[in-house]
Amino acid sequence: MKQIWSPWRIEYIRMAKPQGCILCDKPKEKKDDDNCIVFRGEKNFIMMNMYPYNPGHLLIAPYRHIAAFDELTRAEMNEHAALTQKCIKVLREAFKPTGFNIGVNMGAVAGAGIADHIHSHVVPRWQGDTNFMPVVGEVRVIPEAIIETYQILKSKF
Repeated sequence: MKQIWSPWRIEYIRMAKPQGCILCDKPKEKKDDDNCIVFRGEKNFIMMNMYPYNPGHLLIAPYRHIAAFDELTRAEMNEHAALTQKCIKVLREAFKPTGFNIGVNMGAVAGAGIADHIHSHVVPRWQGDTNFMPVVGEVRVIPEAIIETYQILKSKF
């Protein structure tokens, strides 16, 4: 049996799970630092993924609660695309990644963790960021605390 210690997760395990949609609720709270929202546009916002694949994993979501990419208005889509470009530029400046994964998981069957509110992922990648831990150990190691990554990125947006 494999054991991996991550004592910082106990807070999440013990907390009451929020009801509703975090992609609707978090921007309304006006607590961007607490919620790791790095940028607010007119139609969309950018926030840190709290369960990232890599440091700097960002989510872009419209403020409007819709489930499908084809339901975005032209204005929402245009800003969404522009914010995707902005994420790439900021992540390049901040962390010097050598590549990116950019994508949308539309629907639970496609892997969407929040299936009823469309959002895009921008994941910075580095040569060698997939090492023996995820391949052999089936474990991903995130080398930097999310709040530290947030502070770096927030200053660049």
